Formats: sequence, C-alpha cells, structure tokens
Amino acid sequence: MKTSQGPSYYLAKAVQLATANVHNNGGPFGAIVVTSDGREFEGLNRVTANLDPTAHAEVTAIRNACQGVGDFDLSGATLYTSCEPCPMCLASSLWARIGHVYFAADRHDAADAGFDDALFYEYFDPSSARTLMPVAKVAPETGTAVDPFDAWQANLSKVTY
Repeated sequence: MKTSQGPSYYLAKAVQLATANVHNNGGPFGAIVVTSDGREFEGLNRVTANLDPTAHAEVTAIRNACQGVGDFDLSGATLYTSCEPCPMCLASSLWARIGHVYFAADRHDAADAGFDDALFYEYFDPSSARTLMPVAKVAPETGTAVDPFDAWQANLSKVTY
C-alpha cells in the first residue's frame, strides 16, 4: 500500500486537521505519520481538551501510529505536521525512529499566534544556563542511582529499545 503522495499533499492534510481541530476546542496543530508501507495515522493537539501538556499533535500521531502498527519503532515512517515541532515533539520523533519530518508553518508563525516556544528551544542550546527549569543530579537517600539499570541488565526477558 505504498503511496506516491509528496510532502505538500500531507502537509495540506495536516493543516486541514489543525484548522478543524480549532473548531473542536483543540489547539491549532495537526500531524500525520505515514509508515513506510503507506499507512496513515493522524494526531491532533488536545492539550487543553485532555488537560495533558504532552498531547501535542505530533505526539498523538506517533502514539496512534505505534498502536496501529503494534510496535514502538516507526523506522522508515515520515511525520508531516502543520507547524515546526517543538523540542518535545522532535525528541518523541527521534525515540520513535521517525525517518523524516516535514512541517508547514514555523516556530515564528506559531509565536505570532501566541505559541512562543522560543524559551524551550533556547533551553536545549548548549550555551544555555537552564534558568527556566534547573535540572540537577542528586543521589537517592537509599540504594544507588543505577539500581534500576542493574535490574534491567539482569532481566533476561526484557524487550530492548
């Protein structure tokens, strides 16, 4: 079921999904994952509707695709999204092993509409002082920090990822 549609076709669909989602109390973001065999899985931004800050369109499309194909590995898939993915969505795409990402609007277009992720992009800049949300390594009161990893390595029935 391989498709011959190009990025512009799927980006138009993602933009249409995003626009329709606004009329359904969702955010103005839509995404589509197309697997290497041509299956399509949609995702909508449902952050406010679901009270879930991780319910970005790209993440919901990835979740739907993984459930649809029965695997957490989407190698060879392509993500088409109505807007440039934020750092969380980019990281999710990397974890899912998405092969390519295409977007329509960029982060500046989103900022003009009130969705300014600039601080998040800056946070991951190597020169960032990370004042937005300090992160620190602290030793646990009991046990060791690597106990879960030791258990993982000893688990003969683990599913590696």
